[in-house]
Parts: sequence; structure tokens; C-alpha cells
Amino acid sequence: MDKLIVNGGKPLSGTINISGSKNASLPILAATLLTSEPVIIRRVPDVSDTNYMLQILRALGAEVERSSGTVRIHAANIIPNAPYEIVRKMRASICVMGPLLARMGEANVSIPGGCVIGDRPVDLHLKGLGGLGAEIDTEGGNMLLKAPNGLVGKEIDLRGKHGPTVLGTDNLMMAAVLAEGTTIIESAACEPEVIDLAEFLISLGAKIEGAGTRRITIEGVKSLGGTDYTVIPDRIEAGTFMIAGAMCGSSEGVTLNRINREHIEIMSKELIAAGHDVEYSNNDTSVTVKPGSQPKGMKLTTAPYPGFPTDMQAQFTALCAVTPGISVVEDTIFPQRFMHCAEMARMGSDIKVDNGTAIINGVSSLSPAPVMASDLRASAALVLAALKAEGKTDILRLYHIDRGYEHIDEKLLLLGADVARVRE
Repeated sequence: MDKLIVNGGKPLSGTINISGSKNASLPILAATLLTSEPVIIRRVPDVSDTNYMLQILRALGAEVERSSGTVRIHAANIIPNAPYEIVRKMRASICVMGPLLARMGEANVSIPGGCVIGDRPVDLHLKGLGGLGAEIDTEGGNMLLKAPNGLVGKEIDLRGKHGPTVLGTDNLMMAAVLAEGTTIIESAACEPEVIDLAEFLISLGAKIEGAGTRRITIEGVKSLGGTDYTVIPDRIEAGTFMIAGAMCGSSEGVTLNRINREHIEIMSKELIAAGHDVEYSNNDTSVTVKPGSQPKGMKLTTAPYPGFPTDMQAQFTALCAVTPGISVVEDTIFPQRFMHCAEMARMGSDIKVDNGTAIINGVSSLSPAPVMASDLRASAALVLAALKAEGKTDILRLYHIDRGYEHIDEKLLLLGADVARVRE
């Protein structure tokens, strides 16, 4: 098992490229099951989550080739049974359910695992697919779905307790592209990753309108073809390195290439409001972040896109921990997603968490200490805190960060950080 050793307190500067989006890649990879034609997907990040998805596709019978960031998939002959031993490792594996049901008329998928960050139910996925006519049963930890006569389009409202469901929208959209007639998804998720999946499906020959709004309309087609598609940049990776620039950047700052300004605008606004320097290139494909001379506390509340993303809550909490004054961070989507705070307290932070809200009293410095990652974004927050703390910090359970950040240690080295990945 790997750990990351961070010798912090060093100013960061330089330029890195942002990888393709992990959260966009996963449903796009699953969507290749909808066609028997070859598909090429570019800028797929080399992270454990995408590797697990490729293992699932192989187990389902697809031919998969990977060369650097380019993946070639040919799902000519597939089976409808997704294996538990792989599915249990990653929540996004549920995305194969919609494509298998639409193309094969049945799907047998284990209830998935993933991060331990609170209740992430699958009921909205089943509600959506059931609305298209799927017969649903659960047995021995498996979800059994059948549509022997095919799926039929319908108007379905996916409103959930904590707002729209991204993966639920993805699953329903993928199933609907091969359903008979027209499907309308109300209360759809608007995230850029949902738009990217829709664009990918359209490139296969699907008929989809309204992606990026709360109402998506899909007109079913008989079959889909092949494509050559490039995944959008990872806005959460970009946001994480923006925080690194604000916390630890030199006077030159940290520059990120291959970004989409619109996707990270909310992070930019919050950093600027907190007193930091954010400057985009003329074509909005690069951004440079520098620490502000007089940073101040902030008040953040997570919300579905285009609001402040829950996946950036932990990283901004790390920034607030070393920002003068009081900051308040509320997570309305995953109220239990504050496990990083206990570990950051070991480094000298002053954070009190109560009922989904963190009250943060900024301290002048953090102290190095051995800490343990508990989930993907919490581990990123601990890396940021370790970069700020002067001295040696060991971050254990690095496999959490490897789920969603491509070669993070190598990118930090390019920015001048003193980090090393070692075996425990």
C-alpha cells in the first residue's frame, strides 16, 4: 500500500496540464456498451476508477485497448452480468445498468461500493429505469432488471432529497437513447459531466436536447454507431490545484493548462472574493492562481451545478484552515463529508463540525503529522494541508486519491513540491 510523504512549506510555481475528467469518463466508458461499433475515447485519465470501469467492460465481453490517455472499445458481443468483485470497488459502476438494460433487455448488477461519505442511494436510478418499463428485483445484493419487450419512453421526474442525481440522470439518459418513443427527464442534473455524456451519445447517433438544463428530451433510435471523442477537462482537479496556488503559490503563481473557464467559474469567484489572484489567458484555456496579500474568511454552501460543488468542499476547508478570521463551510449534499477535519486537527487546524457545517477559525500555520485519507476529496485536502505545513507529513491510504487524481505526485513535483510516493 502506498503513502505520500510531503515535505511542506515550499512555494509552488510552474505549469501543469489538467487531465480529462474522471467523472465524465466513467459514464462515457459505460455508454460504449450501447453500440456494437468500435469507439475511441481520448484523454481518459489514468486513475483507479477508470481502470476499474475498463475491467468491468472486459468482464462484460468488450474488447478494450488502452494506450496512454486513449481508449479503444469494441463491445460487439457482451453479456448482461456485471461481476461483484469489481463493481463493489466503485460506485460509478452502476452506470453500466442503463446501457445493458437498453441493449440487452436485461441487467444484473451488484449494488456498488465507493467512497464512505454518507448515504448515496440507488433508488432514483431504479425509479428512472422502472419508469421506462423495466421490471426490477433485488436478490443477494444484486439488482436484477429486465425489459424483455424493450423500454418505452416516458416523462420521468428525478427530483431527489438532496437535489438532482448526476449518475441517475446519466443512467436514465443512456437507457432512453435506445427506448421506443420519447423520454423526458425532469429535474435532471445540469453538471458539465452530464452535458459531456450527452455530447458523446449524440456523436454515436443519439437524439438528445436540453442537456445542461433541468429538462432533457431524448428521442429513441434503433441503434448507435461508433465515434472518436475527447473527454472534457477535470474541473475538480483544476479546482484542487487552484487551491494549491492560493495556499502555497509563489509570486509567479501556479498555472493550469487545458481548463474550461465556465466549469470552474464558481471556484474562481470564491477565491477572488477571499482575496486571492486569479487570472485567465485570453482564450480561457489556462488560469494562473497566486496567493492574496490580505486573504479573508469565506462562507460556502454546496449546491448542484452551477453552484459550489460538494467535491471541492474539503479542499476549500483546507484553504480556510490557514485563512485569517472565521470561515463557514456547509455541505447540503453530503452533510457527513467532513472526515478530513479530524485529521487536519492533528495538524493544528481549528475546525468544529456540527450537523453538516464546519466552523473554521483560521490559524497562522499548520504542523506536520501522520494523517490518514478517508475518501477521495478528503485525501486531496490533506495533501493541500501537508503542502502548507512546514516539515514532513505522511499521508496514508493513498489509494483514495489515486481514484480520481492522475499522477498527482508527478504534477506536484513539476510545481516544485517536495513529495515522494513510497510503500508503507
